[in-house]
Amino acid sequence: MTLEVIPLSIKREIGTDDKLVDVILSSKLKFEDGDILVLSQKIVSKQEGRIVNISLVIPSILALGIGSEYEKDPKLIEIILSETKRIVRMGHGILIVETKNGLICANAGVDESNVSNGYATLLPSNPDKSARNLRDEIFKKTKKNVAVLISDTFGRPFRMGQTDCAIGVSGIDSIIDFQGKKDTFGKILRITAIAIADELCSASELVKGKTLQNPAAIIRNYKFTANEGTMKSLLRPDDEDLFR
Repeated sequence: MTLEVIPLSIKREIGTDDKLVDVILSSKLKFEDGDILVLSQKIVSKQEGRIVNISLVIPSILALGIGSEYEKDPKLIEIILSETKRIVRMGHGILIVETKNGLICANAGVDESNVSNGYATLLPSNPDKSARNLRDEIFKKTKKNVAVLISDTFGRPFRMGQTDCAIGVSGIDSIIDFQGKKDTFGKILRITAIAIADELCSASELVKGKTLQNPAAIIRNYKFTANEGTMKSLLRPDDEDLFR
Protein backbone atom coordinates (compact mmCIF):
# COMPACT_ATOMS: atom_id res chain seq x y z
CA MET A 1 0.00 0.00 0.00
CA THR A 2 1.35 3.41 -1.02
CA LEU A 3 -0.31 6.40 0.59
CA GLU A 4 -0.54 9.97 -0.61
CA VAL A 5 -0.86 12.71 2.01
CA ILE A 6 -1.80 15.96 0.31
CA PRO A 7 -1.91 19.30 2.18
CA LEU A 8 -4.77 21.75 1.61
CA SER A 9 -3.69 25.36 1.96
CA ILE A 10 -6.17 27.93 3.33
CA LYS A 11 -4.49 31.32 3.60
CA ARG A 12 -7.30 33.33 5.18
CA GLU A 13 -9.03 33.31 8.54
CA ILE A 14 -12.20 31.24 8.80
CA GLY A 15 -15.25 32.65 10.58
CA THR A 16 -18.77 31.57 11.43
CA ASP A 17 -20.11 33.02 8.17
CA ASP A 18 -17.92 30.70 6.11
CA LYS A 19 -19.09 27.41 4.64
CA LEU A 20 -16.12 25.22 5.44
CA VAL A 21 -16.81 22.65 2.73
CA ASP A 22 -17.10 25.42 0.12
CA VAL A 23 -13.73 26.80 1.23
CA ILE A 24 -12.17 23.35 0.91
CA LEU A 25 -13.78 22.69 -2.47
CA SER A 26 -12.47 26.00 -3.80
CA SER A 27 -8.98 24.47 -3.88
CA LYS A 28 -7.76 22.92 -7.12
CA LEU A 29 -7.67 19.46 -5.58
CA LYS A 30 -10.72 17.30 -6.25
CA PHE A 31 -12.01 14.58 -3.97
CA GLU A 32 -12.00 10.93 -5.01
CA ASP A 33 -14.08 8.11 -3.55
CA GLY A 34 -12.23 6.64 -0.59
CA ASP A 35 -10.31 9.80 0.29
CA ILE A 36 -9.89 10.70 3.96
CA LEU A 37 -10.13 14.39 4.81
CA VAL A 38 -8.26 15.35 7.99
CA LEU A 39 -9.12 18.76 9.41
CA SER A 40 -7.30 20.48 12.24
CA GLN A 41 -9.56 21.16 15.20
CA LYS A 42 -8.78 24.88 15.13
CA ILE A 43 -10.40 25.56 11.76
CA VAL A 44 -13.54 23.63 12.75
CA SER A 45 -13.76 25.45 16.08
CA LYS A 46 -13.43 28.83 14.41
CA GLN A 47 -16.18 28.05 11.92
CA GLU A 48 -18.44 26.84 14.75
CA GLY A 49 -17.81 29.99 16.79
CA ARG A 50 -16.01 28.17 19.59
CA ILE A 51 -13.92 31.23 20.45
CA VAL A 52 -13.92 33.03 23.80
CA ASN A 53 -12.94 36.62 24.58
CA ILE A 54 -10.77 36.03 27.64
CA SER A 55 -11.28 39.57 29.02
CA LEU A 56 -15.03 38.96 29.42
CA VAL A 57 -14.63 35.88 31.62
CA ILE A 58 -15.33 36.15 35.36
CA PRO A 59 -13.12 33.66 37.25
CA SER A 60 -14.55 31.53 40.04
CA ILE A 61 -12.92 31.13 43.45
CA LEU A 62 -11.50 27.79 42.29
CA ALA A 63 -10.03 29.39 39.16
CA LEU A 64 -8.52 32.19 41.25
CA GLY A 65 -6.91 29.65 43.56
CA ILE A 66 -5.47 27.51 40.76
CA GLY A 67 -4.30 30.59 38.88
CA SER A 68 -2.49 31.87 41.95
CA GLU A 69 -0.87 28.50 42.65
CA TYR A 70 0.40 28.02 39.10
CA GLU A 71 0.89 31.67 38.09
CA LYS A 72 -1.65 31.41 35.29
CA ASP A 73 -4.41 33.79 34.24
CA PRO A 74 -7.46 32.81 36.36
CA LYS A 75 -9.73 33.83 33.49
CA LEU A 76 -8.04 31.26 31.27
CA ILE A 77 -8.31 28.71 34.07
CA GLU A 78 -12.04 29.42 34.30
CA ILE A 79 -12.43 28.72 30.57
CA ILE A 80 -10.60 25.42 31.03
CA LEU A 81 -12.80 24.49 34.00
CA SER A 82 -15.95 25.30 32.01
CA GLU A 83 -14.93 22.59 29.49
CA THR A 84 -13.89 20.09 32.16
CA LYS A 85 -15.69 17.07 33.57
CA ARG A 86 -12.93 16.34 36.11
CA ILE A 87 -9.36 17.33 36.84
CA VAL A 88 -6.98 14.39 36.42
CA ARG A 89 -3.64 16.00 37.36
CA MET A 90 -2.20 19.46 37.95
CA GLY A 91 1.46 20.37 37.79
CA HIS A 92 4.13 22.37 35.98
CA GLY A 93 1.53 24.98 35.12
CA ILE A 94 -0.62 22.45 33.22
CA LEU A 95 -4.04 21.02 33.98
CA ILE A 96 -4.63 17.50 32.66
CA VAL A 97 -8.39 17.10 32.57
CA GLU A 98 -11.17 14.94 31.26
CA THR A 99 -13.33 17.02 28.94
CA LYS A 100 -17.10 16.78 28.82
CA ASN A 101 -16.68 14.56 25.74
CA GLY A 102 -14.38 12.17 27.61
CA LEU A 103 -11.03 13.23 26.14
CA ILE A 104 -8.05 13.28 28.50
CA CYS A 105 -5.87 16.21 27.48
CA ALA A 106 -3.99 19.29 28.63
CA ASN A 107 -6.07 22.36 29.47
CA ALA A 108 -9.27 20.79 28.04
CA GLY A 109 -8.00 21.64 24.56
CA VAL A 110 -8.32 25.39 25.27
CA ASP A 111 -5.71 27.08 23.09
CA GLU A 112 -4.49 30.64 22.52
CA SER A 113 -2.35 29.87 19.46
CA ASN A 114 -3.36 30.75 15.90
CA VAL A 115 -6.10 33.08 17.13
CA SER A 116 -6.23 36.84 17.77
CA ASN A 117 -4.59 38.14 20.95
CA GLY A 118 -6.94 38.07 23.92
CA TYR A 119 -8.97 35.14 22.58
CA ALA A 120 -8.89 31.38 23.05
CA THR A 121 -10.43 28.56 21.06
CA LEU A 122 -12.35 25.63 22.52
CA LEU A 123 -12.74 22.15 21.11
CA PRO A 124 -15.89 21.58 19.01
CA SER A 125 -18.88 20.80 21.21
CA ASN A 126 -19.49 17.46 19.46
CA PRO A 127 -16.53 16.60 17.19
CA ASP A 128 -18.09 13.37 15.89
CA LYS A 129 -21.19 15.30 14.82
CA SER A 130 -19.01 17.99 13.22
CA ALA A 131 -17.14 15.33 11.23
CA ARG A 132 -20.39 13.65 10.19
CA ASN A 133 -21.95 16.93 9.04
CA LEU A 134 -18.87 17.78 6.97
CA ARG A 135 -18.87 14.32 5.40
CA ASP A 136 -22.56 14.56 4.50
CA GLU A 137 -22.07 18.00 2.95
CA ILE A 138 -19.09 16.83 0.91
CA PHE A 139 -21.16 13.96 -0.47
CA LYS A 140 -24.07 16.26 -1.21
CA LYS A 141 -21.86 18.60 -3.24
CA THR A 142 -19.45 16.15 -4.88
CA LYS A 143 -21.19 12.74 -4.78
CA LYS A 144 -17.92 11.35 -3.44
CA ASN A 145 -17.74 9.09 -0.40
CA VAL A 146 -15.09 10.67 1.80
CA ALA A 147 -14.24 9.85 5.41
CA VAL A 148 -13.63 12.82 7.71
CA LEU A 149 -11.33 13.06 10.73
CA ILE A 150 -10.94 16.05 13.03
CA SER A 151 -7.53 16.14 14.68
CA ASP A 152 -5.92 17.87 17.62
CA THR A 153 -2.42 17.78 19.07
CA PHE A 154 -2.04 15.85 22.32
CA GLY A 155 0.85 15.11 24.63
CA ARG A 156 1.48 11.48 25.59
CA PRO A 157 2.21 9.85 28.95
CA PHE A 158 5.79 8.61 29.27
CA ARG A 159 6.93 10.10 25.94
CA MET A 160 8.20 13.53 24.98
CA GLY A 161 6.71 15.57 22.18
CA GLN A 162 3.16 15.80 20.89
CA THR A 163 1.31 13.98 18.15
CA ASP A 164 -1.98 14.56 16.38
CA CYS A 165 -4.92 12.39 17.46
CA ALA A 166 -8.48 12.01 16.21
CA ILE A 167 -11.13 13.81 18.26
CA GLY A 168 -13.88 13.51 15.62
CA VAL A 169 -14.52 10.59 13.27
CA SER A 170 -16.99 9.85 10.48
CA GLY A 171 -16.99 7.35 7.65
CA ILE A 172 -14.20 5.10 8.90
CA ASP A 173 -13.65 2.82 11.87
CA SER A 174 -11.46 4.38 14.55
CA ILE A 175 -9.74 1.08 15.33
CA ILE A 176 -8.80 -2.06 13.41
CA ASP A 177 -9.07 -5.04 15.76
CA PHE A 178 -6.82 -8.00 14.93
CA GLN A 179 -8.04 -10.10 17.85
CA GLY A 180 -8.53 -13.71 16.77
CA LYS A 181 -6.40 -13.41 13.65
CA LYS A 182 -3.09 -15.23 13.17
CA ASP A 183 0.32 -13.58 13.11
CA THR A 184 3.09 -14.63 10.68
CA PHE A 185 3.95 -17.57 12.97
CA GLY A 186 0.37 -18.79 13.16
CA LYS A 187 -0.19 -17.58 16.72
CA ILE A 188 -3.61 -16.19 17.56
CA LEU A 189 -3.56 -12.46 18.33
CA ARG A 190 -5.40 -11.65 21.54
CA ILE A 191 -5.29 -7.91 22.19
CA THR A 192 -3.80 -6.21 19.13
CA ALA A 193 -5.93 -3.26 18.00
CA ILE A 194 -4.54 -0.44 15.87
CA ALA A 195 -5.86 3.10 16.39
CA ILE A 196 -5.89 3.90 12.69
CA ALA A 197 -7.79 7.19 13.13
CA ASP A 198 -4.97 8.50 15.33
CA GLU A 199 -2.28 7.20 12.99
CA LEU A 200 -3.92 8.85 9.98
CA CYS A 201 -4.16 12.16 11.85
CA SER A 202 -0.48 11.93 12.78
CA ALA A 203 0.45 11.25 9.16
CA SER A 204 -1.50 14.32 8.05
CA GLU A 205 0.36 16.51 10.53
CA LEU A 206 3.61 15.81 8.66
CA VAL A 207 2.32 17.87 5.72
CA LYS A 208 -0.02 20.27 7.54
CA GLY A 209 2.57 21.61 9.98
CA LYS A 210 1.82 24.27 12.59
CA THR A 211 2.92 27.38 10.71
CA LEU A 212 2.28 26.51 7.05
CA GLN A 213 -1.39 27.56 6.87
CA ASN A 214 -2.37 24.04 5.85
CA PRO A 215 -5.20 23.25 8.28
CA ALA A 216 -6.38 20.25 6.28
CA ALA A 217 -5.00 17.32 4.34
CA ILE A 218 -6.32 14.54 2.13
CA ILE A 219 -5.05 11.00 2.64
CA ARG A 220 -5.45 8.96 -0.53
CA ASN A 221 -5.03 5.25 -1.34
CA TYR A 222 -5.58 4.02 2.22
CA LYS A 223 -7.81 0.99 1.86
CA PHE A 224 -10.61 0.89 4.40
CA THR A 225 -14.23 -0.19 4.71
CA ALA A 226 -16.57 2.76 5.02
CA ASN A 227 -18.26 2.71 8.41
CA GLU A 228 -19.74 5.24 10.81
CA GLY A 229 -16.90 5.17 13.32
CA THR A 230 -16.71 7.46 16.33
CA MET A 231 -14.12 9.07 18.56
CA LYS A 232 -15.71 7.29 21.53
CA SER A 233 -14.21 3.98 20.34
CA LEU A 234 -10.74 5.37 21.07
CA LEU A 235 -11.47 6.12 24.72
CA ARG A 236 -10.22 3.45 27.11
CA PRO A 237 -12.95 2.34 29.58
CA ASP A 238 -12.31 3.20 33.23
CA ASP A 239 -12.12 -0.45 34.28
CA GLU A 240 -9.33 -1.11 31.74
CA ASP A 241 -7.30 2.00 32.51
CA LEU A 242 -4.37 1.25 34.83
CA PHE A 243 -3.52 4.94 35.33
CA ARG A 244 -6.77 6.43 36.63
